[in-house]
Amino acid sequence: MNAHTTEERWGPYPLVLAGAVLAVASAVMVDVEWGGFSLGAVIMLGAVVRLAGGGRLAVRKKTTDVVTLALLGAALMAGSLLLEYPWLMPR
Repeated sequence: MNAHTTEERWGPYPLVLAGAVLAVASAVMVDVEWGGFSLGAVIMLGAVVRLAGGGRLAVRKKTTDVVTLALLGAALMAGSLLLEYPWLMPR
């Protein structure tokens, strides 16, 4: 097994991990709501990269990864927007 094949298997996960570290750091140091929004955006970006063909995991299907990442990212982004702007919440 060469290094190129091993790197291809990782796909979007190092991107999501680095973005998550930065988003959590910004949530702790700057603003909780926008840190959560940026974490959701990074996870959505990971879904797009996985959809575009990034990563070749043999454990799960690409569709499962994309749907899971997209739903989690959208939920984090929506939740952080509702925390930042409470008037957006339905009554």
